[in-house]
Amino acid sequence: MSADVADDLFRSPLHDRHVALGAKFAAFGGWEMPLEYAGGGVLREHAAVRESAGVFDVSHLGKARVRGAGAADFVNSCLSNDLGRIEPGKAQYTLCCDEGGGVVDDLIAYLFGDDHVFLIPNAANTAEVVRRLAAAAPAGLTVTDEHRQHAVLAVQGPRSAEVLAKLGLPTEHGYMSFATAAFGGTDLIVCRTGYTGEHGYELVVPWDAAGAVWDALVEAGVQPCGLGARDTLRTEMGYPLHGQDLSLEISPVQARCGWAVGWSKPEFWGKAALSAEKSEGPRRLLRGLELTGRGIPRGHMQVYAGEQRIGETTSGTFSPTRKVGIALALLDTAAGISDGDLVEIDVRGRRIEARVVKPPFVQPSVR
Repeated sequence: MSADVADDLFRSPLHDRHVALGAKFAAFGGWEMPLEYAGGGVLREHAAVRESAGVFDVSHLGKARVRGAGAADFVNSCLSNDLGRIEPGKAQYTLCCDEGGGVVDDLIAYLFGDDHVFLIPNAANTAEVVRRLAAAAPAGLTVTDEHRQHAVLAVQGPRSAEVLAKLGLPTEHGYMSFATAAFGGTDLIVCRTGYTGEHGYELVVPWDAAGAVWDALVEAGVQPCGLGARDTLRTEMGYPLHGQDLSLEISPVQARCGWAVGWSKPEFWGKAALSAEKSEGPRRLLRGLELTGRGIPRGHMQVYAGEQRIGETTSGTFSPTRKVGIALALLDTAAGISDGDLVEIDVRGRRIEARVVKPPFVQPSVR
């Protein structure tokens, strides 16, 4: 990455530590973030998460806070999922949609109470999510962008609980719940969430305290992991990435994220359009593809059934766990494709056979 490009990007509070570890950097959502580290790269980092424990610096993720009487009800009237399904101390995956049903962003909502909701959007979309919420908020509610007030460290893998327990951090709370804790004289949030399919935690840490937490994790033997491994891990799980598998053009119905929509709620942004699409049936659906031959699919590759073009890949990679090429693809529902059917992906001018499957491609151990 050239210096002039890097100068236009935000950096994590851990940037110097990444440099010292020989990280290769890439631009992501307006941030310069580690893609992989020297001494093993993506494959080693991927294996560490599946077999032991890895830590990702995901401080580029946004942070926003909604406070005031009725904050939870307000957020619930805007975002897709139903906050009424959870109680304080729980987190929830949800979507910020526009009135046409397109996805502005997918995010995690932390419910602290009726008057306090903390949100973690994606890096590139934080400002827009905050803008939309602030514009709609009634008097008495505050919506604040805290993007660079907190770092986020994702500790993922079968040894993640063991490592955090050694650092004196809470680990026994259930999936999609969070607890506050003290570490090194500062308070942080430990949430049982992740983007890898493994047992894991996401730590929301004050910006200036991130270095001490990172150092303690690395000293405990946790493998630093970059966004390259994060992408192979999430693709193996079939987890969508905004901008590829979800977008303003790809609705929750098409992406099979209807489970994150509170259909019975009286209102949320995009409800009319999404309800109509659900009722009529989407024109395309996100499916999993597993190559039967050699090749590595990427996004925006054409998918065929015979000579009929039936869709396009949205994400693709080589699965380090399965040792095969895998992809997510939007396929036309009119083509009548079912799980188990064979299709072909045009990989750089060469048609490669793939089987339609239902993700995940690897059995998750998250619980």
